[in-house]
Amino acid sequence: MGRARVKAPGGGARDWSAKLRSEWLLLLFAALGLVLAVLDPQPLAAYRRWLQLPTLAGLLGLLIAIQGIRDSGLVQHAAVAAVARAHSLRSLGLLLVSATALLSMVLTNDVSLFLIVPLTLAIGGISNLPVTRMVVLEALAVNAGSTLSPIGNPQNLLLWQHAGLPFLRFAAAMLPAAAVMFALVATFTLLWLPRGRIALTSAHIDGRVNSTRLGIGSLLALLGMVLLMEYHRAPLGATLLLALFALLARRSLARIDWLLLLTFAAIFLGLGHFAELPLVRHALDRLDFRDPLTLYASGIVASQLISNVPATVLLLDRTPDAIALAVAVNVGGFGVAIGSLANLIALRLAKQPRGLRLLHLASIPFLLVCAPLVYLVWRWLG
Repeated sequence: MGRARVKAPGGGARDWSAKLRSEWLLLLFAALGLVLAVLDPQPLAAYRRWLQLPTLAGLLGLLIAIQGIRDSGLVQHAAVAAVARAHSLRSLGLLLVSATALLSMVLTNDVSLFLIVPLTLAIGGISNLPVTRMVVLEALAVNAGSTLSPIGNPQNLLLWQHAGLPFLRFAAAMLPAAAVMFALVATFTLLWLPRGRIALTSAHIDGRVNSTRLGIGSLLALLGMVLLMEYHRAPLGATLLLALFALLARRSLARIDWLLLLTFAAIFLGLGHFAELPLVRHALDRLDFRDPLTLYASGIVASQLISNVPATVLLLDRTPDAIALAVAVNVGGFGVAIGSLANLIALRLAKQPRGLRLLHLASIPFLLVCAPLVYLVWRWLG
């Protein structure tokens, strides 16, 4: 018999400590939240509001369903099918970008990423597709595609309900901005991806479905979670999925990225508190948001500082034009990673080295080109 290995005391604690040290985003926003809580203490109700528990519950439900789909092998099966039908890296990239943008219009930006990024990783595992570039392009694509739809992202949903506009009227008003964004993303895709053909790595090709039952069940769970989120029942959906997977698929439940949930909780608390600081509000009181350019620039800058959903909440009652604010904060989703939480989700799902650096190398110049073009087209057609 071989010698039994004795686990050093506290090894599990050291593992978690090492994991937390690598979670710089979690640590940064947790520190911000703690500092603000000390310097500007608020009632418990304010912290509950900033925490956005329904949003976190929705994210948990999506994580559970997508983990089940991954473990079933359906994603790998779809990857083999997609690669078999593509002729070049650029055509495959454009297909993935288009699918991402279309899905984001109907399933919201985060749900589309939860579907497309695992597929992209699976395709990258059997081919020469540059995965990190592709995930960055998909992050840009969800920002562009979700701009068009009132239910494409949280800021649009908030502004659509606040303005009380018909669904199609809101979409028509957002069409010029969304069209410019997607045209730029498609052009960038064709320019940035290599020109060559797809090369398959035959040793890694495995299109078998490991568990059809788990795959179909997880797909139904995903659909049910999206519907419950649409009707503001995300906590119920997350609770049901937790119970179901705890009984039937505990291994999938154990592989969920729980630190991602903690990261978003820290971001919500830190940015929510920051956005409501008296200093921030006094600075905004000096601006004239009736001026279109002032509103447009403010929405973009605020999104770069505190993300576009908190920026929307911050500026919502300061402007009479919900569409103008919607255009601004959607453009503000480009640029730095924090501009849109979808950027952070894409990077976290991909877990690629230098992903954050590559996102900024692409997304910041993209914002500098996109912002003036969208403004000119929107003002000309509006």
